[in-house]
Amino acid sequence: MRIATWNVERLKHRRSLCDILFACEQARADILILTETDEQVRPSSFRYCFQTPKLMEIAPGYYKPTENRVSILTNYKCVNEHITYDKYTALCVELETELGYLCVYGTIMGIEGNRRPSFKADLQKQIEDFARLTDAGKNLCIAGDYNISFSDNYYFTNFGRNTLTQSFSENHIRLLTQDAPECIDHIAVSDKFVNSMSVSLEEWNIEKNLSDHKGIVATIHPQK
Repeated sequence: MRIATWNVERLKHRRSLCDILFACEQARADILILTETDEQVRPSSFRYCFQTPKLMEIAPGYYKPTENRVSILTNYKCVNEHITYDKYTALCVELETELGYLCVYGTIMGIEGNRRPSFKADLQKQIEDFARLTDAGKNLCIAGDYNISFSDNYYFTNFGRNTLTQSFSENHIRLLTQDAPECIDHIAVSDKFVNSMSVSLEEWNIEKNLSDHKGIVATIHPQK
């Protein structure tokens, strides 16, 4: 199973839309979580696309009519959708996969970065979502723009890093992308879902020509 995430920077590189779509296809993801995205970023290889509402509903003078914060693209069947703390910023769909049911929680942690007062409040509410879903016995995949690096000093706050690390420990969630350098877009999955399977990582848009974020994909390798 391949799970990927990418922040496409509000499609600021609109003239490179074909290249952005090609990069999404080349990730060969079974589940692709896009953040700071736009309905024009809709790779044709995915049968299903779940999206947070258009942002013009809350700020029509600031956002373009096609913008939304999170999209989840997949060919897996959705069996349920779960309420999140903020429907514009976090989206959770439960998918039926070959490895079992998986709740994919696509999100942006801190829509204004990680140093505004709103970051702490929003992060705490998301952590409450993680605990609620875990307590309900759900397998979780939390993916998107965390605005936190974990392996270096690239971009983080102690509060954000420590709070998330504690939450993942309490909810038995493994941060698959923890060791990726200069990485603030992450993929975390419930321990019981990953189990003892191995995980490998790949990145794209390394030069950040198509967005100011790298894309990252985690491949979960089934046991032989």
